[in-house]
Amino acid sequence: MRQIFLDTETTGLEHKLGHRIIELGCVEMRNRRLSNRHFHRYLNPEREIDAGALAVHGISLEFLQDKPRFAEIAAEFLDFVRGAELIIHNAPFDIGFLNAELARLDMAPIETVCHAVQDTLVLAKELHPGKKNNLNALCERYGIDNSHRTLHGALLDAEILAEVYVSMTRGQESLIMDLGEEALANAPVLERTQVGIEVARRAQCVIRADVDEIAAHEALLAAIQKESKGKCLWLEAESTENAA
Repeated sequence: MRQIFLDTETTGLEHKLGHRIIELGCVEMRNRRLSNRHFHRYLNPEREIDAGALAVHGISLEFLQDKPRFAEIAAEFLDFVRGAELIIHNAPFDIGFLNAELARLDMAPIETVCHAVQDTLVLAKELHPGKKNNLNALCERYGIDNSHRTLHGALLDAEILAEVYVSMTRGQESLIMDLGEEALANAPVLERTQVGIEVARRAQCVIRADVDEIAAHEALLAAIQKESKGKCLWLEAESTENAA
């Protein structure tokens, strides 16, 4: 599973009024682990920056004068996100700006390039109704250090969002996230051969679960289903498999 956490900084709040993207930051995650691949560009918007926006991100027009235009980085950006699930906090804002930039170049909307778009603000509101769910509030709620976030920045906020997302969705995948070094060393052959390591295949010993273990497993899935409000991945996978 390939996911891209994305954030933008802009000249103002409304792309319909001609405001532009001035910073674009993306970080890649594969199977819930950061891959250390990222895409980050500052962009010359070819227009003034609203005072309110400048107070939020601190990026001046003078700083952006020698930076590329969106048209110059569009193809590289689309190649980076192609086929991935985009994860964005308050996705309609960023998607609106991205599609406005692409429309200026007569290019298709970003949704046609990516596998899907997930809005973590919607997810946070479902998990924490009636509470503040901006990025700072979520960092405080999940114990994520964001003391270095004095101003908004697209790449920094994308990195923080990745941490927040893992914390928000940890209940369903804690078994994956809690793997230690020893477990990783014994990862499936398929994972390791993807990086060119030759691994001899050995016969596997299959141990079947007994009645009590199956009952305990089903009880755990039911608890996860209740806690996640009907979004237990294992039950969804089982339902899909049975339907097939």
